Amino acid sequence: MLRRPLHIIAALFALGITGHALAQYVWVDDKGNKQYSDTAPPASVPKNRILKTPGKSVESNEPAAPAKEAGTAAASANKPATTASRNEDFNKRRAEQAEKDKKAAEDQQAASDKSKNCERAKTYQKTLESGVRVATTDKNGERNYMDDAQRAKEIADTKKATAGCQ
Repeated sequence: MLRRPLHIIAALFALGITGHALAQYVWVDDKGNKQYSDTAPPASVPKNRILKTPGKSVESNEPAAPAKEAGTAAASANKPATTASRNEDFNKRRAEQAEKDKKAAEDQQAASDKSKNCERAKTYQKTLESGVRVATTDKNGERNYMDDAQRAKEIADTKKATAGCQ
């Protein structure tokens, strides 16, 4: 016996909730988003964008929905061009950044090579100026020791090479 009144109460409760749900306005804003409200849309919203008003059935507003979909389809047709141009700009920026990174890496490598070469030249110059006998090998693999004239010429050459070093 208690079940029958519970069913009636549940049914009345459900009808009460759906009654409030039917008292809503639904319209499409300028950005194409559906807006739901219990108050009327602003006066700036045209009548053809109002999808549902309280007291009107949903079926009466169906012709407005295809018009909205056609509007969004036109907006979607324009979007790929915008997306393509965005992709083009992105790829252009990425290529420029890659070029800058490559140039920076080359500059860094050149600076590293220059510092190593300067260090080698300074070490060689110190060796020449120390008075130690310096030998070179010729194309036959035989050792040739530098005389004082060759040593002076090599010292002058290394001074020119180290002049650009810091």
